Amino acid sequence: MKTVGVFLSVVALITGMVGCDGTPSSVEICDWYELDAIRDNLGGTYVLRCNLDSTTAGYTELASPTANQGKGWQPIGIWPNPFVGSFDGQGFEIRDLFIDREGEDNVGLFSFVDTGAVIVGVALIDADVTGEVYVGGLVGHNHDGSLSNCHATGNVTGNDNVGGLVGINEGTVSNSYSTATVTSGEDVGGLVGWNGGTVSNSYSTGNVAGISSVGGLVGYNDGTVNNSFWDTETSGQSTSAGGTGRTTAEMQDISTFSAATWDIVAVANPGIRNTSYIWNIVDDETYPFLSWQRIS
Repeated sequence: MKTVGVFLSVVALITGMVGCDGTPSSVEICDWYELDAIRDNLGGTYVLRCNLDSTTAGYTELASPTANQGKGWQPIGIWPNPFVGSFDGQGFEIRDLFIDREGEDNVGLFSFVDTGAVIVGVALIDADVTGEVYVGGLVGHNHDGSLSNCHATGNVTGNDNVGGLVGINEGTVSNSYSTATVTSGEDVGGLVGWNGGTVSNSYSTGNVAGISSVGGLVGYNDGTVNNSFWDTETSGQSTSAGGTGRTTAEMQDISTFSAATWDIVAVANPGIRNTSYIWNIVDDETYPFLSWQRIS
């Protein structure tokens, strides 16, 4: 498929374009305008085809510190109209996202994600996200969606239920990680602020700060956390409501993850990927990274 322009993308979003076999055809996204147009059809099927950053068309108007009267990006899927479609990042990076929506809830690249939603392969890099309650780099409120093979870096700040990747998770998060710095009053975690769903085969390394219910991986847990870890040294947190704390050296040791039955293999350096596995690691040198991650 060739990359479509803004006009064709909007047409596809509005009309619900389908393929010859009657199944939904994916809408390709290659700039901020096309990403923003997702909100016109929250049940569509989307595929990211390019890196998005501060030099990409639409950034100044939609995702920069001057966009929307200084509030930056408007999260996708604001309740009562949640995102229920599918979004495949394909390992392309979404960089420099800016959100400053202090006093607003359900804040992230995606606001509220509900039943049927699938978000996979998203690399959110150097995001700066601020909200009130249910704040995450990628998703503010994952009510019943599926997030997998995603990762986030940057800074995430809020007052309650704040996580580096997801603010509140009531769905599933798997094979994902965050290195974001996370700050909140309560229910704050390196990966997820409040978990009522399932978190599996995931980790976090970012510094986490808060007043109560503060966790290296998860701030408050009322769900299930399986085979997941956080770095006790870089996070500044010795405890978490879920997951297992490990030192930096242990977090860079393949045995930590292979013992937890991760789909992981050691490679010689980050430039040599083994895509037969979900995770790669340079043993004793790097944290695990997703095999699809692109070299910047």
